[in-house]
Amino acid sequence: MRWWPMPERLSAREVLALVADEGTFGELAVATRRPAVDGPLGWQGYDASRARAAERTGEEESVVCGTASVGGTRAVLLAFEFGFLGGSLGERTGDRLEAAYRHARAHRLPVVPLVATGGSRMQEGMLALTQLQRVARESALTREAGLPQIAVVRDPTTGGGWATLGAGADVVLALPGAQVGFAGSRVRPRDADPAAYTAEAQVAAGSADAVVRPGELRAVLGTWLRLLTSPATEAPAPRALGPAALPGSGWEAVRRARSPERPRAEAYLDAYFSHRAALGGDRCGGVDPGGMLCGFGARDGRTVAYAAQTGAPTRPAGYRTAARLIRLADRLDIPVLTLVDTPGAANDAEAERQGAGAAIADVFSAVACARVPVTTLVVGEGGSGGALALAAPGNTWVTPDSYFSVIAPELAAAILKRPPHEVEATADQLRIRPQDLVELGVVRGVVEAAGHPPSRAT
Repeated sequence: MRWWPMPERLSAREVLALVADEGTFGELAVATRRPAVDGPLGWQGYDASRARAAERTGEEESVVCGTASVGGTRAVLLAFEFGFLGGSLGERTGDRLEAAYRHARAHRLPVVPLVATGGSRMQEGMLALTQLQRVARESALTREAGLPQIAVVRDPTTGGGWATLGAGADVVLALPGAQVGFAGSRVRPRDADPAAYTAEAQVAAGSADAVVRPGELRAVLGTWLRLLTSPATEAPAPRALGPAALPGSGWEAVRRARSPERPRAEAYLDAYFSHRAALGGDRCGGVDPGGMLCGFGARDGRTVAYAAQTGAPTRPAGYRTAARLIRLADRLDIPVLTLVDTPGAANDAEAERQGAGAAIADVFSAVACARVPVTTLVVGEGGSGGALALAAPGNTWVTPDSYFSVIAPELAAAILKRPPHEVEATADQLRIRPQDLVELGVVRGVVEAAGHPPSRAT
């Protein structure tokens, strides 16, 4: 039995009116093939079904494509009409979608699929299913062209429409309570938990980024479009928010970095950006909001991407989300800021089962291969490879209340079979203070508080 609130099911024109700035939507003209009687399969009654759908909805097909401004940013909008044969994809739907994507690439416009579909049209058989390949190719070509795709999944979004236009977008926003999932309600197992197939469940699983109320959709979508189409040229290191004095010993550096009063990632991001929008997961079934914050923010009117550790052990989903963020920013030519602050990667058994090593390796690879500028600031604990994965080679800075170490001093002492009272001396031997890191050439310099220039390595 369905227990969650019924979502508002909007028509294509209603959702376009909700999203597009007033008076800016213009529908794209698409030359479509003349359909055979009752479609390519000669499915008896198909023509009559299409005629009834057209009369009921006022549309000629299951998708309406056009251009509009959304919060001041021009985009190509693909609005599905669920009332037209369940928003299903057929050959003529594929014609419209292909033409819209080509228009987007020709005019360098982002694409916004407003999806509400039950999947492929059975009356056209495999010819309908292969439209997913057309859509996937057009989406891939648009991705290669460096143009963002932001999907809004409505009720319902299932089958191939979710697996291509929805889940395949760079950013996925969802309307509250919408049914979202690959398996539609009539084909999933009888004992399946219906709550798993909702917008909220997809956000919780990291497959969508946020649930957005209809009345807020234009503003949120407009923010995302501005952020993903207004790249900055670089990501300067933030100023330090904590004390300016450098630690006198390695152990003092550790204590200061572990202090609960020390500024954390949220404080640095709030000081650095005028506003920001968060990416919500790793697209592999996981989120790590307690260990990694990822998204895009506006700084002086231009966009910088960020991946920020929060001071907790980082879980595999956090690393995968960071890798997703860095690769997306690289494709959109947006510079990246990473904030390092973790005692290390999560090392419990569940983290191993979730692929900790592969997830960390993916971040190392994303940073190493990035063509855009990547800037790193160590704002607290820099614990081993779990911290280093986010650090930009040759462009990493540290705050006075941070440290960076091959391993935590306590663990180093344990590995070396030293007694507990030698932990502090071990911290000194590891040379983990900010000034030590500069002298060793591991970092470029120590950033100071606002109003003071950063201290560079010589």
